[in-house]
Amino acid sequence: MPSSFKSNDTNVSDILKSIANGNNQLPDFQRGWVWDDNRIKALVASISNSYPVEALMFLEYGGDSVRFKYRPFTGASATVKPEILVLDGQQRLTSIFGAMYCREAINTKTDKNKPIKRYYYLNIDMCLNSTTDRVDAIYSIPEDKMIRSDFGRKIDLDLSTRENEFKNHMFPLNIVYDLIKCNTWQNEYQVYHQYAPDVLQRYGRFIANVLVPIQTYKVPVITLDKSTPKEAVCQVFENVNTGGVSLTVFELITATFAADNFELRKDWEKRKEEFINKSALSVNNLNQAVLSVVSSTDFLTAITLLSRYYVKKNGGEAVSCKRKDVLALTLPDYLQYADQLSSGFLKAATFLKEQRIFSARDLPYSTQLIPMAVIFALLGDKTKDNTIKEKIARWYWCGVFGEMYGGANETRYANDVVGLMSWIEDNGNPPETVSRAYFNPTRLLTLQSRLSAAYKGVMALILGAGALDFISGSAMDFTVFLDENTDIHHIFPRAYCEDNNIPKEKWNSIVNKTPLFARTNRILGGSAPSHYLMQIEKNNRVSGTQLDIHVASHLIHISSIRSDNFQEFLIYRAKALLDIISQAMGKSITNRDSDEVVAAFGDSL
Repeated sequence: MPSSFKSNDTNVSDILKSIANGNNQLPDFQRGWVWDDNRIKALVASISNSYPVEALMFLEYGGDSVRFKYRPFTGASATVKPEILVLDGQQRLTSIFGAMYCREAINTKTDKNKPIKRYYYLNIDMCLNSTTDRVDAIYSIPEDKMIRSDFGRKIDLDLSTRENEFKNHMFPLNIVYDLIKCNTWQNEYQVYHQYAPDVLQRYGRFIANVLVPIQTYKVPVITLDKSTPKEAVCQVFENVNTGGVSLTVFELITATFAADNFELRKDWEKRKEEFINKSALSVNNLNQAVLSVVSSTDFLTAITLLSRYYVKKNGGEAVSCKRKDVLALTLPDYLQYADQLSSGFLKAATFLKEQRIFSARDLPYSTQLIPMAVIFALLGDKTKDNTIKEKIARWYWCGVFGEMYGGANETRYANDVVGLMSWIEDNGNPPETVSRAYFNPTRLLTLQSRLSAAYKGVMALILGAGALDFISGSAMDFTVFLDENTDIHHIFPRAYCEDNNIPKEKWNSIVNKTPLFARTNRILGGSAPSHYLMQIEKNNRVSGTQLDIHVASHLIHISSIRSDNFQEFLIYRAKALLDIISQAMGKSITNRDSDEVVAAFGDSL
């Protein structure tokens, strides 16, 4: 099998010429150049000392799989089609090109990130001094070629003319790879110093010890063949750019589509804005819009699922949405399905609202949105059918309480889309997420924070069961959920539980928590439930009977909470929570009377 890459040492001078004439350019997904002034000087010092630098990674441009939008290096102005794209080495090559090839001052920055423009010079005397570190012999000169002190009032070094360069024995680095200009500068330098023997002898040593090593410097280059597939390019780029931000699938596809003059980023940003505006509960809560968690890569993964489902439906290969499948997405497929998928995401957001999931903060799994949006895109208005919606809801809650979407999910996405569609359209067997989902009753005690998908799921089911505000009796629906700063709070307050030595694994579990308006929680404080219920009746003019109805809507046993009986409350509410979880999943929860459950809760459930 022939190798897909070649490796050889290449003269830096040849690479810089190729950058200048546009034969070597950058793929558009490469980040902007970021090296600072000190790092540039260190790189120049390494080259002048013939120290090795890391290999460069190139990619031949022009194959069927390598059609990225490209751009020239900073400082280069070529507009031709490139022969080579630089995958690794952008910052090093940009630094070398700017400091040692360009005639204009190079844009860089200080170590405090202040933008500056600089020329670079070699101090001839210091370069030949064996006690001087080479990096100290490299001078970074401002754009006007003057180094000043005393707040700009004093000029310490003026290199604004050739004569001043000669006078100060400062060689301009940006001519080092132009042999004609180097020879001209040398001749004029010698003339300026009237061919003084010590100057001639010193400059001869400078040529041999500094300029020639720079001009003949080679760097190892690995060049990938133009037939290299996009997924391999992505993997290689990530492997060689471990110190920077990883390359996303979206950036690769953006560069690919840009080659056909389609601006994927602008298209996505427009769709993202629509997702946020239409899935937010109000204009004041855009940052909590349930679809605000959908990323650009999520959208591409979903559109790959959608397009591949239609391929499978027409007798093609199996549905898949792994990275290589997403990278194979074509612009025609994107244009064909993007609007349909956007509609699917918005329908999914409406569905989530019906399930009492109103905000991104309370979404159990953002990943489950991907197959859900595809399902809604495929079914369209059919999802208004109550039977179909019930199947989608059952699948959704099995995914949440079976905790199925916490890891690598690409295979599950595909299996769930195919399985759910078969279950809905052909009355086939339920998808694996439904058939294999299982909820252990003791899991209730380990659900301690909102980091868990099942924890968020329980809260949504409590809201769906008709939870009312303790004081006002207002329904906790989307019209007041965020406006009232609804959050999850303890029923038996923490201070009370700690004072009464109730085990934390019980009082801090989901069983002892419920959604409450912020103002209601402030009234509860840290006192016993019997006390704060009495205070609510007294101060808020709520009758005991009415208050009991409000509290019971949270699946709370009234007599146990009014008598501060935590154990009785715990068992009753755990049973109630298991009942609504079982109903949502469409399957019974087993082992409710097992030894494990009795040991954990103190009774069977």
